Amino acid sequence: MLRCLIVDDSPWFLDAARALLDREGVTVVGVASNGVEAQRRVAELRPDVVLLDIDLGGESGFELARRLQPEDGRPPARLILISTHDEEDYAELIAASPAVGFLPKVTLSATAVRGLLDEHSGRVSGLRGT
Repeated sequence: MLRCLIVDDSPWFLDAARALLDREGVTVVGVASNGVEAQRRVAELRPDVVLLDIDLGGESGFELARRLQPEDGRPPARLILISTHDEEDYAELIAASPAVGFLPKVTLSATAVRGLLDEHSGRVSGLRGT
């Protein structure tokens, strides 16, 4: 079972995304609406994946993505950046981030999340020669 944390400053989106993903078989273990809350939730809940809005009402999702990387040597949660903006608008920042990729909010689904994670796992495995 895939365990997910959603980080977004829109209460409406948090509710809608949680309901959608829960219905599609992804366990949403928690939500956060700002960076401080997200850092606390990631440490407490240790989700498999974090869906992270790139614009948290004045807070940068890109900066938060860097801060969510653990410093204690444990494996990080995989990060997927989400937004209502087009991926092309932020392509360089997305590529430079620790996120495994990007999903537009309008295409968010369990299938899309799993597909992006599988695609990233394949790229990582391919780089290691396995």
